[in-house]
Amino acid sequence: MEKGRRSSTVHVLALPYPTQGHLNPMVQFCWRLVSKRLKATLAITTFVNNTMQPKSGLVQLDTISDGYDEGGFKQAGDTQAYLSRFEVVGSKTLAELIKRHGIAGQPVDCVIYDSFLPWALDVAKQHGIAGASFFTQPCAVNYIYHQAHYGLLTLPVPSLPISIPGLPLLELEDMPSFIYVHGSYPAYFEMVLSQFSNVEKADYVVVNTFYKLEEKVVDAMSKVSPMLTIGPTIPSFYLDKRVQHDKDYGLNLFKLDPSVCLEWLSNKPKRSVVYVSFGSLSNISPEQTEELARGLKGSNLYFLWVVRDSEEAKLPEHFVEETSDKGLVVGWSPQLEVLASEAVGCFFSHCGWNSTIEALSLGVPMVVMPQWTDQTTNAKFVQDVWKVGIRVKMDEKGVVGRKEVENCIREVMEGEKGKEMMENCIKWKVLAREAVCEGGTSDKDIDEFVSKLTKSLC
Repeated sequence: MEKGRRSSTVHVLALPYPTQGHLNPMVQFCWRLVSKRLKATLAITTFVNNTMQPKSGLVQLDTISDGYDEGGFKQAGDTQAYLSRFEVVGSKTLAELIKRHGIAGQPVDCVIYDSFLPWALDVAKQHGIAGASFFTQPCAVNYIYHQAHYGLLTLPVPSLPISIPGLPLLELEDMPSFIYVHGSYPAYFEMVLSQFSNVEKADYVVVNTFYKLEEKVVDAMSKVSPMLTIGPTIPSFYLDKRVQHDKDYGLNLFKLDPSVCLEWLSNKPKRSVVYVSFGSLSNISPEQTEELARGLKGSNLYFLWVVRDSEEAKLPEHFVEETSDKGLVVGWSPQLEVLASEAVGCFFSHCGWNSTIEALSLGVPMVVMPQWTDQTTNAKFVQDVWKVGIRVKMDEKGVVGRKEVENCIREVMEGEKGKEMMENCIKWKVLAREAVCEGGTSDKDIDEFVSKLTKSLC
């Protein structure tokens, strides 16, 4: 590898887990590294590449295979089958990609891999390359999984509340869903714990958060696993504006026309609109969809609701027509631009980490309805730690009723608690920007990553 190495530019190869929520943060980290004069190549799967047909910019694009080039995850039909084949085929094609770049005179100096793909570190080490584990989810969630992986957290949980260093006391429903409902989604549970299977061999551990947002848990986890906080990983345009041309994520699994949403928002009063979106993977039941619809209608507030094409049939009959004077239902939206709009006063969200940190960074209070994985823990922090939102309560059937939907929206938009949330939102918005500005905690950690990587190659 040394023969083809160019001393002038460090080359990092970034490997995200191939879903929208993992692609976006990795892309943004690459943008930051390019702004620090590194060369970055983003390795996406062949299926994602064919689906998105992305354009190459400052971040170079290349492909590996997950073994399902025609249909991706859906082609596998089973989580375990997908993950197993991805490891086998992904390892092989990642190795081939590393070799190809070396032959081309652009040798890879470091593989930055999504922590969901720990096998990528093994491939990097086999080629004498540094490895950086990239944790997409918040530090609090990572630390819970860390405790479970090393047997420091007994499962199923024997007693409540749950005490973990750096975290507030947690009830069972505050834990990630794989722990909250012990034994659920075993393949995914194995995957989130396997993030720590070889992490001690990684040269770097980077986390998609910023220090002041999770100060206590970052300090606690750093004692057992030193890490760098490099977030928020959202386009620079919405934060420090120091990275040129970085205005959007650039990779979208869904086709969208941003003008539809933005034009509709343009003539709405300040903080008058409830924005509703549950991300790229959530699957809301027909009953829950109807309760949401009735709650939105009952609030009599403006709303912009993202309902994916696959979920559209769950909407109550004639709902779109009946609420056309107040609402807009779309298949997808330019979320960052929507959240940045002065017209938006509340984000009704599933509390996925990307959506949560976007809302925090853009100063938008939330009503959160977590579904699974990290979302339940994120919701605990949104309501009780950062105090920027309300978590809805479910009935005995596990459904959030229309009155609960309406009341929570009204509390955020019109209530006294809503005013306090807005003040807290402004605080976190300022701190998020400070983190990535020159000399901020995340900026310093990114500089440290760049500096160490550069020195190790001298």
